[in-house]
Amino acid sequence: MVSTAVSAVVPNRRPRIEGDREAEILDAAVRVPADVGYDRLTMDMVASEARAGKATLYRRWQNKAALVVDAVSRAKGIPSPDMPSTGTLRGDLLASWCGREGWSSTLPMSVMGGLMTALHNDEELGAAFREIFSGPRQALARRVFEDVRDRGEIADGVDLDLVMSLLPAVCVHHEFVLNRALDDVFVERVIDAVVLPACHAEQSTAQAGVEPARTVRTAK
Repeated sequence: MVSTAVSAVVPNRRPRIEGDREAEILDAAVRVPADVGYDRLTMDMVASEARAGKATLYRRWQNKAALVVDAVSRAKGIPSPDMPSTGTLRGDLLASWCGREGWSSTLPMSVMGGLMTALHNDEELGAAFREIFSGPRQALARRVFEDVRDRGEIADGVDLDLVMSLLPAVCVHHEFVLNRALDDVFVERVIDAVVLPACHAEQSTAQAGVEPARTVRTAK
């Protein structure tokens, strides 16, 4: 079950803030980095924007990385650990990626762009991103693809890790490299044109243990 996988990725968290205050703080943690960027963001700025005490923030989040990634995860849609199977890979991917709570929900480009840039240089941010954002999503994706493989919907020899990465990779390129809006229509196009054909592809020679042909370059 994916709930077990998610719990293994996300350890015990600090106590939640009562009432609507947590939602207000998380909303502020999206608005502020959209204006100033992640690097310049401070907990004081978020506390001021949310009209909350800085101590309140630190009781719930140990640092700004955990706070911002938590806010981004909420804005992007948190995958349900008990999402039922639709019976097909296409249906499962559409259910988890699309809709009001789907992963394709909108978020200011500057927020995610700033996180992507900082991920490689900020160890705290990288750890929080893997724990809070990517971990639960990877656990859900693996459950979906393993269930589909067990049903015989994926061809023998297909690299699950590779096909699992196709949809998020294309969507990240579309949104952050090409600077284009990510919506449900685009996600559906990627599923139909890229992911499903890859799942039905025959095993490559590299996977079969056959060394690929090498191109020999001659000096001119």
